[in-house]
Order: sequence, then C-alpha cells, then structure tokens
Amino acid sequence: MTDLTDQSTQSTVHLESAGTALVLEPRPGGSGLPEVIHWGPALEGGASTYAALPALTLAPVGHSALDVPWPLTVLPGEADGWSGTPGWAGHRAGSAGAVRWHDVTCEPDGTTLVTRASSPDGIRLELRHALDEHGVLRVDASVTNTGEDTAPLDVSALRAILPLPLRADEVLDLTGRWCRERSPQRSRLDHGTHLRASRRGRTGHDATLLMMAGTAGFDWRSGEVWAVHTAWSGNHEHLVEALPEGAGRHHAVIGGAELLAPGEVRLAPGESYAAPTVVFVHSTEGLDGLSRRLHRSLRARAGHPSRPRPVVLNTWEAVYFETDLEHLRALADTASRIGVERFVLDDGWFGGRRHDRAGLGDWVVSSDVWPEGMGALVDHVKGLGLEFGLWFEPEMVNEDSDLVREHPEWVLRPAAGSPREWRWQQLLDLTHDAAREQLLERISGLVTDIGIDYIKWDHNRDLLEAVHTVDGPSGRLVDTPAVHAHTLAFYRLLDDLRARHPQLEIESCSSGGARVDLAVLDRTDRIWTSDCNDALERANIQRWTSLLVPAELMGTHVGPATAHTTHRTVEFGFRTLMALQGHAGLEWDITECSDEELEALTGWTALARELRPLLHTGDLVRSESPDGTVIVTGTVDGDRSRAAYTVARLVTGRDAATGALPLPGLDPSRSYAVRVRPEAGLPAVVQNTPPGWWEPALGEDGVVVPGSVLTTVGLPVPIMGPAQGYLLDLRAL
Repeated sequence: MTDLTDQSTQSTVHLESAGTALVLEPRPGGSGLPEVIHWGPALEGGASTYAALPALTLAPVGHSALDVPWPLTVLPGEADGWSGTPGWAGHRAGSAGAVRWHDVTCEPDGTTLVTRASSPDGIRLELRHALDEHGVLRVDASVTNTGEDTAPLDVSALRAILPLPLRADEVLDLTGRWCRERSPQRSRLDHGTHLRASRRGRTGHDATLLMMAGTAGFDWRSGEVWAVHTAWSGNHEHLVEALPEGAGRHHAVIGGAELLAPGEVRLAPGESYAAPTVVFVHSTEGLDGLSRRLHRSLRARAGHPSRPRPVVLNTWEAVYFETDLEHLRALADTASRIGVERFVLDDGWFGGRRHDRAGLGDWVVSSDVWPEGMGALVDHVKGLGLEFGLWFEPEMVNEDSDLVREHPEWVLRPAAGSPREWRWQQLLDLTHDAAREQLLERISGLVTDIGIDYIKWDHNRDLLEAVHTVDGPSGRLVDTPAVHAHTLAFYRLLDDLRARHPQLEIESCSSGGARVDLAVLDRTDRIWTSDCNDALERANIQRWTSLLVPAELMGTHVGPATAHTTHRTVEFGFRTLMALQGHAGLEWDITECSDEELEALTGWTALARELRPLLHTGDLVRSESPDGTVIVTGTVDGDRSRAAYTVARLVTGRDAATGALPLPGLDPSRSYAVRVRPEAGLPAVVQNTPPGWWEPALGEDGVVVPGSVLTTVGLPVPIMGPAQGYLLDLRAL
C-alpha cells in the first residue's frame, strides 16, 4: 500500500496562525518560483499534512492543453503555464517582457516566507508573505533593476495573487458614490475576470474596500470566505478570475495591486519598485469572521489609537463658511455643557476662503475673519477643557489663490492646460519639493503656534490628467503619469508631519469616504465615513464600511433633524442611535437646540463615553431579519461578559410583525441582564410596544434572559417604522 502522507522526499514550507494556513512548495534546485499549494483553513496534522498536499492534490490536465500539470506560483506568468492575469508585467525597450525566474530561494523568517529570485536580463524579485497572529496575511513585493548598461525597466504590474478552491462560487464586492459609499453587489463566480479597477487617483467612493469570494450563500456568520484588500490610496485594482482550465491545482484566483499607467514606474539600473501591501484574509465564519480578524489585526498595531476616542463637535454643518467668532464661542460653550471633548473648526478660516471657489492653498489665518488672530477662539475652546481641531485640504488649490498666482508651476497639470475643475479645484504637486516643504511648514507652524490637537485632512476631487510635464526629445514637452509619485509624496507629508508632532491626530476625509484604505489608516487616526449625515442612509454605509474599519476609526456624527444631503427628516433618537456605531460626534448647530434636546444630548454623550471601551475594542457581530428590513449590529467583548446591540428598521417589511431576532456572539451557557438604554433610539418604538420583555428591560436592572435563548430564539422586535430603533445593553450574570 502506498502511503501518500509519507512525503519525506517532498519539501513544503508553510505558515499557520489562528486557524489559517499558507503552504508553498519550492521548485527543485531553485528552478522556478514556489507553487501555492494551499491558502485557507489550517489542516489537522500540521507539517506532515502540508508535506503530503502536493501529491494528494495534483490536478489532471484536460484535452488540448499542456501535457503535464502546471503550477500556480506566487507570481504566476506564462512561463508557468498561466494564461490569466499575470503577477508580473514589465519590459525593457525591444524586449518581449516575458520572464523566467531562476536562482530562486524560499525560506521562512519567523512568521514570514521570503521568496527571492532573479531573471537573466537583470531583474531581482523579492516576495514576502507574512501571516500575523490573527490570521491576516500581508504580501509585499518588490523588483529591482540589476542590469548594467541596459535599457530602463518599465514596471506595468506587480500583483499579489492567491488561489481559490472549487467551493468558492460567489463574489461579493462593494461599489458606491458620493453620499452612498460601500454598497454591496453579489454575483456568481463564473469564467472570466471580475476586475474592479480604480483610476481616480484616490481610493474612491466606489472602491470595493474588500473583494470577497465565498461558498454559496455566505453571510454575516455563515459560509467560508476569502478576501483581498490593496492597501494603497492611489490607482489600484482587485480581481477574482477563473479560467476554464482552472488555476493549476486550484479553481480560481483572487488578487490585488497598484494600477500603473504606461511609463509611470521606469527603473534605471539600481532602482527598485515596492508594490503596495496586499492584504488577504480567510474566514470559516462568514463576513463577521473576516471583520474579527481584520479588526483585531489593526488594533494590534503599534500606532493604533490607544486612548479613549473623544466625543467630537465638527462645525461644518453648524456654520459652513460663516466663521463668526461669537457664534463659534457659543458653539464651544454649548458643546462643553453637553459633554463634547473635541471642537473642530472646519473650512473658511484661512486666506480669502469665504466660499469654495477661492483661497484654497493659502494656509494663513485670515486677518479679515480673525482680526485678533485665531488664538481668541483656540484659547476659549481650550479654556473649556476641549481639544482643538482644524480643517485643511492640503493637496488641493483654487486657481483663484495667492499660491497659484505666485507658483503656477506647483499645479499638477498637463502641458495643454489645466484639467477640468472639480469643486473649482486643481491638484497641488506634492512631488515638487518646494511645494511640499512650504505646505509642511505652514501646517506644522500652525500646529505649534495655535496648539492644534487634531487635523481634519480633506481631499475633495478625483485626480484627472495627473501628470508631470517634462522636457522630452527635440525640446518637446512630454506629459508623464504622476499618481504613483504623488501618492508616495502624500504619505511622506503625513509621515513628516507626524514625526514633528507625535501627539497630533489626523482624520482622513475625502469628500466623505473616498480615501478609506489600510495605507492611509497606517498614517491617520480615523476616516470620515461619508458626507451623508442622514442617519437612515448611514445605517448601511456604516455597516459595510465596518467590514474593514473598526468602530474607533470610523467617524459617526449626529446631524440636524433634516439632513442637508437628502433633505430627509429623521427623529432625534435614531440619529443618536446610528452615531454610536463609530467614533461618536456631532455635526450640528447645537446653539439652536431646545433645553430638552440639550439635556438628551448630554445623556447621549455620557452614554457614548460609557460604552466606548466596549464598542471600540469588542468583536463586531451582525444579523438581520429574513427580509433584510431590520438589521442588528452588535459588539461583544472578548470574554462575552458585556455586549451592546443596535436594532434598527430601515424600510417597511413584508409582514406586520418582524418576530424574534437572535443576538449573535453571546455565551449560551450564561444568563444576561438585558437593558434597553433610553439615551439613544426609542421614542416612537416605546409607543408601539405591548408589555412583555420590553417593560422590565426599560428598568435599571433589566430583564434576565438565558444566553441560549438570546442566541438561538432571540427577543421579539417591537413594531417599528423606517428610521426607528433601539439599543440593548447586556451584562453577563
């Protein structure tokens, strides 16, 4: 009898952590790149099982195809027999661009597998597959032009690609637009390439955030899911691809990369290109399992915000461009009275910026608006015990600005003239050293001079025709693509600013949620989730943003009764309920609130402070009614002794009553005291709720319910209309 588990002659290398495994098989003698044997759930038996996999999983080849089985390597290409989207694409002038890698090594380095290779025409490759303690896999790739006296090396693509098994037969990704970010769309995983390519120069309102493939019907807590995220704030791509002949021993592939324009990365001898990190994550527990791994991984970073997230008041929807000192002082007074901890002054404080058509780029405190200097406001705010934040949009300029009049060469535009305007803006060329240095000095000087604790960093347009104009052959001006270099310059600017001011916090805002990615989150402390402050619209925007972004990094504010983006009027309770799901704050002229509203807001900010240790550290769990009209969003702490759940109706349902909805994530062996918190949600719900579990749950002691009942049967949902909901606070007994 042949024992295929005895593979003493086989040599595989693997990573295994938190129930996830990556298995590679190096080629004999370094004659080619390692084959990816497995990525997904860890297997019983560990190293001996992984060593057996190459023989056990060898796939036959079909008719009219390659004569022998072929590998899916860590960087698949034509030389491997791969006819799909290549991992590497590049060329030198006069060459075909095909590469056969040799001198290949693949060795473990702690929790990382490091693959190195070279090509006969002078390319050195390095790939690093690192699996962290939470099961999140990060792939970093770089190429170096090692040729001497050779033509420059043009890099077209350096993609991270991993396999998908046959059971992955559905694709879920996200799309969106301004004020409707992160909208899900699902399809079958059929033959062909499901490609999401962004050429917006920023991550984009329509960015997929995560591209996911999974087993049929995978949901929040069920099914097996494989996902990818490209950690890059410029042009990028995500793909899922299946060919009729498969992918070696696998069914399909999933991957991501920076999207490079022709000639954008051209390497002279000795120069290197490092691709953005591509993040892969696998879960056997549905989408909640993906989020749990990603959130825990983010929270383990050295630079992750560690102190409690301050309750914020941002002034944009309170005053817009009307920056009147007395009004702002009154706002700060009222904010302090109700428990706000951070006051952020938005647009309109600088240069000639009285509207959005002029002044952008002139980062000098306006003497017209502030005849006594901004210190009059800052001192008042800080005297109340509040932190002070200030809005900037450093990467953009108005043509009508002193900066552009003095330095027209600092605008990033083609030789033919400026790109089409977007909100009357053009792009400042951050790759221009003088432009970036002036910007750094202006912002850094203001941080020091007036004591800024927090910057809201905005970015309000896509990058169109983002090119450098350089001298070309025969004295002609030539336009060269610049998004890659500009994105790196943006990162450098943030890094330099943070190095000078380590305690400074920065928010990534990009006309709402158009720059949400893990690379920008490595340099900032939260994102602005959406410019839409309509709480009903926000419910799904926040729900799907939280796939990747944990609550403490996701700005969620209470707006006025009537949203300025949708003109919909939503009751107070629902607005406060939705704003608890992230880093809580307000975007509202609270000087116009009634005494009753201010009293309610005081209770709400106290609730936000009380719950943030749970909401900003616990595991996210989600469910919904069968018809999807009522959603449940919960946070459960690590030992399952405390939990909070938001139950919200989005639209009317098919049935008159929803019935009972389970509360996922609890310990079924324990009992819980369940309270309905009156500080958020409620009013219209209470009127429509008959006596039952609800009545004692409104008391301070709550109602005691076995965990097995809560997780399996659930609690009946009251009769609610759209934009109504309530908050459950649970403590284990």
